[in-house]
Amino acid sequence: QVQLVESGGGLVQAGGSLELSCTVSGRIFSWNQRSWYRQPPEKQRELVADITNGGSTTYADSVKGRFTISMDNAKRTVYLQMNSLEPEDTALYYCNIPVVAGAQGLEYDIWGQGTQVTVSS
Repeated sequence: QVQLVESGGGLVQAGGSLELSCTVSGRIFSWNQRSWYRQPPEKQRELVADITNGGSTTYADSVKGRFTISMDNAKRTVYLQMNSLEPEDTALYYCNIPVVAGAQGLEYDIWGQGTQVTVSS
């Protein structure tokens, strides 16, 4: 069974930094566009950043210049480096990666379990 294992969340003061990681667990043939989402308290889930197989990245306007998404293909891991954190960044952060896996080589849209990031003022 393929899963995404997230880590790196926690409590940090405003202006601080955290790095989230998301690793594919289980056998896959390939992984595709990798994304980080977040869901603040009592708000909708929103896209934070994504990175393509070719390494092209996009970011939400609210995090541009502060967050950096990267990946290690050999480790099947995607990272989100978060700097200059603000209280408004407080949210449950999820990674989302479509993977090709299984005997039939089908694509599955996998989500991580979520990791909490809390930024105090």
